[in-house]
Amino acid sequence: MFGRKKQQPQKADYDPSRQYPAMRCSICTGEQVAGLKDRETGDFHELMLIRGDEDLASFRSMLNLAETDEIKKFY
Repeated sequence: MFGRKKQQPQKADYDPSRQYPAMRCSICTGEQVAGLKDRETGDFHELMLIRGDEDLASFRSMLNLAETDEIKKFY
């Protein structure tokens, strides 16, 4: 009744020629943040926190990525 409303996954401004999907992972805590990394500058734009397989699936659907598409991880 007083809980938060579930947020609908928003569409990201994803340009494959300028950006690629990436995940920033913490070695200490295991936290994973998915986003887009700029090919030229290397800037990382956070999109969402990944807590499990459902979050990863919604990130893939947000960017229209297939299950076989690679998401690069950096630490």
